[in-house]
Amino acid sequence: EVQEEEEEGGGSGNPRRCAACKYLRRRCGHGCVLAPYFPASRPRRYANVHRVFGASNVARLLQSLPVEERAQAAETMAMEAQWRVGDPVYGCAGVINRLQEEILATQCELARTRAQLAIVVAHGAQQAPPPSAPPPPAPSPLPAGGHRVAGMQRQGGQQDAPLIDPDEFLDLDGF
Repeated sequence: EVQEEEEEGGGSGNPRRCAACKYLRRRCGHGCVLAPYFPASRPRRYANVHRVFGASNVARLLQSLPVEERAQAAETMAMEAQWRVGDPVYGCAGVINRLQEEILATQCELARTRAQLAIVVAHGAQQAPPPSAPPPPAPSPLPAGGHRVAGMQRQGGQQDAPLIDPDEFLDLDGF
């Protein structure tokens, strides 16, 4: 029964300490500024924050903030410390950079797909004759060079639509 009271913080022996006080091997007083934000159930969270920011800096920062902003500050420090421990060079900036690159690649893929779709739709509209139209005229003879020029005039005033490569059309090399 005495041990249960101590674990709940109600015993007279050793009250339950927060993760910060356990990590620093000190008593956790009732006025401990770190206790509400670094509970004993999450010791790794405080260990990362301590490793990156230092105990005195964390305590000083939290004490300098209004009480209503402390929880967000502690959460922000914990997240930054977690990413900094995982990636000591870039930290959370590395994660942000990777996500921005992924967004850019996805935007390029979407633009390329839309261009290909536009080409298919335009090509399909060009090949599909109107329901009451007569059959298309026979292909005209090739010009002197032996090659058909994209966009050249057909008999009857129609113009062939040039076939465009989506990569050239979008000029995605600049991305």
